[in-house]
Amino acid sequence: MITVNNLSFHFGGQVLFKDVDLKFTPGNCYGVIGANGAGKSTFLKLLCGELEPSTGDVHIPEDERLSVLRQDHYAFEEYTVLDTVIMGNARLYAIMKEKDALYEKPDFSDEDGVRASELEAEFAEMDGWEAESEASRLIQGLGLSEDILYQTMDTLTENEKVKVLLAQALFGRPEIILLDEPTNGLDLDAVMWLEDFLADYEGTVLVVSHDRHFLNDVCTNIVDIDYGGIKMYVGNYEFWYESSQLVQRVIKQQNKRNEEKIRELQAFISRFSANKSKARQATSRRNLLEKLSVFDMPASSRRYPFIGFDMDREPGKDILTVKNLSAEVDGEVLFSDLSFMLSKNDKVAFVGNDRSITALFRILMEEQEASAGEFKWGVSITTSYFPRDNSPYFEGCTDSILDWMRQYSSDQTESYLRNFLGRMLFSGDSVFKEVQVLSGGEKVRCMFSRMMLFGSNALVLDQPTNHLDLESITAVNNGLVDFKGNILFSSHDYEIVNTVANRIIEITPNGWQDFHGTYEEFVEAQKKKGVTNISL
Repeated sequence: MITVNNLSFHFGGQVLFKDVDLKFTPGNCYGVIGANGAGKSTFLKLLCGELEPSTGDVHIPEDERLSVLRQDHYAFEEYTVLDTVIMGNARLYAIMKEKDALYEKPDFSDEDGVRASELEAEFAEMDGWEAESEASRLIQGLGLSEDILYQTMDTLTENEKVKVLLAQALFGRPEIILLDEPTNGLDLDAVMWLEDFLADYEGTVLVVSHDRHFLNDVCTNIVDIDYGGIKMYVGNYEFWYESSQLVQRVIKQQNKRNEEKIRELQAFISRFSANKSKARQATSRRNLLEKLSVFDMPASSRRYPFIGFDMDREPGKDILTVKNLSAEVDGEVLFSDLSFMLSKNDKVAFVGNDRSITALFRILMEEQEASAGEFKWGVSITTSYFPRDNSPYFEGCTDSILDWMRQYSSDQTESYLRNFLGRMLFSGDSVFKEVQVLSGGEKVRCMFSRMMLFGSNALVLDQPTNHLDLESITAVNNGLVDFKGNILFSSHDYEIVNTVANRIIEITPNGWQDFHGTYEEFVEAQKKKGVTNISL
């Protein structure tokens, strides 16, 4: 259990949050959300003692162990995977090392024997004899072979290191686990395994994540950093988001059909209360939801971008034909003999190997030559492209955001351009900010403003949610769902892929397959074939 009393934190003269009083209890998973820069990671660092609060305190009982997902992937390079995982329980690891050092002494004394006996007793009490087998179970659960346990960390790939550090955070069943973006770098099977692990976990979990599907599956509560404070709400992310939007509408229309809106909210609460959830704590969550009143619901100060793509013309019958297309870079085959045709209303998610997908999109946008094969867009098709790497659009450019947009528009008037920039939350004097100093998220929002100018009837998007916060990711999701034209896209966001795509094409260097249906249906079909290594 974690108790937070009168917590405040100031950074660079700015108050991130103040007067925070919260209690985190066992058996619950708390999703920590907030706009970029709101202080989500800072809050976790305050809880684990890595940072000191400006006022207030954090209390954790002395007999409860807290474990944190480490972000430095190179901190354990000289250690074996087994040692790295067991370090998740620092006391157990220290006992193991002290024992080994004692037994290796050539002049082992009676005093050493007494100390060794004490260590053996504590080691057994901490289930030390099960440490290796538990480390192996965690590693295998996350999709790695137990053969890597005795390899050193410096021999692993980046994604393998991510999994080992996650195993470290989960090792030894700590009473409290703090996870900052735990699904980054994980394949789908590893994410699903983590969801199941947390569903059965009896301790206290706090998690920061931009993965809405993950937050919906594991969270019993949402901790919202907003208005310079932190508030806790019952339910998962979807419940928080929908209720927040409804409350905002109620606030805006307090004197207009207020009673009707309240009835709408009450019906909404009832609907979510009846929802089935895989979480072990589902029953208690439903009981809490049933007790909610309208006045317990969240209202957020955050603004959501609006993404909407209008087509200047309807697409004809012929959309895109790809015949025996192949791509090769420096002798490495990225894909070969790829053939497919797009039909009207197809929204295709490309999954599998990221490099292969990016190469395909670059070929279709005529930024890269194919090694073999051909493709042809229909005569009525106009395309708009969101590249994975947007740096060429901004490098060396000293223009303001407004002037940067002007180069892509036939209508040069400021009011016209501000209309598109305003949708992506660039308003007032912010449009005069130089593009070369923009953050990654701001550049992505510029790229979407640019795309909305074109009126295209076919969109090609390569990882469009990188660098975005939850609010912007939700806006991207809604915009792609509502778009009436064709979409070819890739994304590591499960929710976007599953709600937007009606067709899945998997591309790997070893082959490709074309599946008509949602991503969820694709995953089920793969599992029936015995395929387990599935990734977005």
